[in-house]
Amino acid sequence: MQLKTLWVWTARLFSLGAILAFVVVIALAVYVIRVSADLPSYEALQNYEPAVMSRVHAGDGKLIAEYAREHRVFVPRDAIPDHIIQAFISAEDKNFYIHNGLDVKGIIRAILVNIKNKIEGRRLVGASTLTQQVAENFLLSTNQQLDAKVRKMVIAVRMEKVLSKDKILELYLNEIYLGNRAYGVAAAALNYFGKPLDELNLAEIAYLAALPKGPANYDPVRHKGRAVARRNWVLGRMVANGYIEEDTATLYREEDLVIANRLSGASYLAAEYFVEEVRRKVFTMYGEDQLYDGGLSIRTTLDTRLQLEARKALRAGLEDYDRRHGYRGALARLDSLEDWQTKLTEVKTVSDVDPNWNLALVLALTSEGARIGLFSGREVQIPLSALEWARKPAREAKLGPEVTAPSDVLRVGDVVYAEAIKDTESDYDLRQVPAVNGAIMAMDPHTGRVLALVGGYSFQQSQFDRVMQARRQIGSAFKPFVYAAALDKEYTPVSLVLDAPFIADGGSQTRFYKPGNYAEGKFYGLSTLRLGIEKSRNVMTVRLAQQMGMAPIVDIGVRTGIYDQLAPVLAMSLGAGESTPWRMVGAYASLVNGGRKVEPTILDRVQDRTGKTIYRHDQRDCPGCNVIDETEYIFAEPHLPENRPQVLDAVTAYQITSMMEGVVLRGTATRMRAVGKPLAGKTGTTNDYKDAWFMGFSPDLVVGVYVGFDNPATLGRGEAGGRVAAPIARDFMIDALKDAPNAPFRIPEGVRLVRVNQRTGELARPGDPGTILEAFRPGTEPRRGAQGVRLSIGKGRAGVDEAELPEEEDDLGGLY
Repeated sequence: MQLKTLWVWTARLFSLGAILAFVVVIALAVYVIRVSADLPSYEALQNYEPAVMSRVHAGDGKLIAEYAREHRVFVPRDAIPDHIIQAFISAEDKNFYIHNGLDVKGIIRAILVNIKNKIEGRRLVGASTLTQQVAENFLLSTNQQLDAKVRKMVIAVRMEKVLSKDKILELYLNEIYLGNRAYGVAAAALNYFGKPLDELNLAEIAYLAALPKGPANYDPVRHKGRAVARRNWVLGRMVANGYIEEDTATLYREEDLVIANRLSGASYLAAEYFVEEVRRKVFTMYGEDQLYDGGLSIRTTLDTRLQLEARKALRAGLEDYDRRHGYRGALARLDSLEDWQTKLTEVKTVSDVDPNWNLALVLALTSEGARIGLFSGREVQIPLSALEWARKPAREAKLGPEVTAPSDVLRVGDVVYAEAIKDTESDYDLRQVPAVNGAIMAMDPHTGRVLALVGGYSFQQSQFDRVMQARRQIGSAFKPFVYAAALDKEYTPVSLVLDAPFIADGGSQTRFYKPGNYAEGKFYGLSTLRLGIEKSRNVMTVRLAQQMGMAPIVDIGVRTGIYDQLAPVLAMSLGAGESTPWRMVGAYASLVNGGRKVEPTILDRVQDRTGKTIYRHDQRDCPGCNVIDETEYIFAEPHLPENRPQVLDAVTAYQITSMMEGVVLRGTATRMRAVGKPLAGKTGTTNDYKDAWFMGFSPDLVVGVYVGFDNPATLGRGEAGGRVAAPIARDFMIDALKDAPNAPFRIPEGVRLVRVNQRTGELARPGDPGTILEAFRPGTEPRRGAQGVRLSIGKGRAGVDEAELPEEEDDLGGLY
């Protein structure tokens, strides 16, 4: 009886246990189904593509920027070296190739270890496999740790069913965050060591494999010792798993951990304005997700050598101008010299100042100079001779009294910039960041490819791009287009226009309009168009505009892209309208390329993550490209169709180019002669010297320079385009054209060159002094014994000053 009762109770307990087990299984199944209901399907797992950063390359192939939310370079499994896979498996999941997504033994082992660690107050360990770590990328946000673990396990099992081990490894090694803004091993190799994967040595590979546990814990700068120890542990695990020999591991344990600073240095800093314009352009074209996650390959037009030269020339020119206008004061002041080196580190400075400039503190003043302390602790001096430029600025860009003692400029405790004077041991010069700003742009005039673009002195100080965004009056830089309109109206380069006082109706805003020349109160009588543009004569330009009417001037300004619209008033003939360096460079290109309009471009090509070209700037078909001439067994030269619109007559464009050569040789831009190559150009200065321009070109390069204050203010009397902007263009073009041939400008059909007197425009005989070859349309050249010139008097007063032509340095292309 007792045995039977025991049996009954045993059966009941067993049944109850079975029911409970069944309920638990059902509950677990329901729970798993519930928490995994919105997980990705098998198809989503198979088609998953991680976000990949977009990379920007210059026209010469150099990497200049990366755009990403997650800095990742996707690398297929076949391109990942075996040692990298072995290192990560050794460090993270040695059973990867034998489990099905969950390492049961590892989970049990982790539970037992964590019980002990919990009791001892130590950090808990995990048991996630590589597959589970990849699965984390598919999880939706959750605040419940258990839910997250279950969901991760479900995805891991699903992944093992639909993806091969190699595919899972590929996803893992491209997904994992490894610190230093790097997602995936390829980006980490670049960011830490500046190398592609196939150039890493075992020590570097082992360090990368050490990072998944906690990149911040093994930072190579802040925690170098800990990082090296973890790296060496990975090498040991590789030995234990049979991937490398102990002797090899010992060799690489001794190697130092050295990190490369990628995307830094002069080339990177020089391109900051350019790459920001690329970012804006691509963002507009393809949107935020494609730009930052789409893995675009962006090939730009930038020439990194010319970009460096452009930045150097612009900075030097702005600094030279700034020194002519005095010293504005110290960066900061320290109340006490106690522990001054530490205090110096706390002073906020601009991060992209010239690397030769040193932050320094004025320690003492003597009659001979200022003793300063450098950040390094070294003490040097600024001699009085190096302070003579540092007079106090006065109103309207004038200067205060001359410097007679260091105390006129500095005080003890001043924090300043100082730069070592060449060929001296301990003498330094006082430096300051310019308050004035500017821009420079260089472009191929035949294709529109922008080769260099610098939008300001410092991108770190101001991201405002003055090439693209600064709309300023262009002054006399517009005059070539006024004269081009005249040449289209049957004027010639030797047509005479009266340079005499001029008064016109000023419209509703002013009683009258009275322009003046750069040399105030001086007028030079009848002058040829060539002389008018070479010497940048304001009055004769306005008289010419009145004679023609403003309609052709408005038309040519809009047609060449300088303006979208232009008010038909006489002041606009002197450049009173506003434009940008970007538009001006594009317009000047049409003068040298035969009158064709080219749109400046910073992009050559854009490819998607698969390598498919989705944008190409040059849309012309080339059926003859890559076609072999079978008779000669060579590639035949292809013929490309001409699709650039004709905005200027080719003969007119050459005539203006020839006249602008005279600006460089004899006119307001004689500083450009130092380049030593065939050049044409035009200076520009606006009212009160607020804006200074130089626009110019060689046969195959067009350059524009603008200088001015962001909040318009006078640059100072005499600070005109020829003095402020032209030297920047000169210094840039000396380097840019040093290897260019000394080829003349191309002469189109329909041009006849005739020898004339450069001042009067009359026919000249061989051997006559002051003669030049002038460009005419056939039938319009002057004839001996005939007047051959057009006289334009227009409205004005009598009393012409027939004085000798002055050696004018610059022009004032604005309003009086």
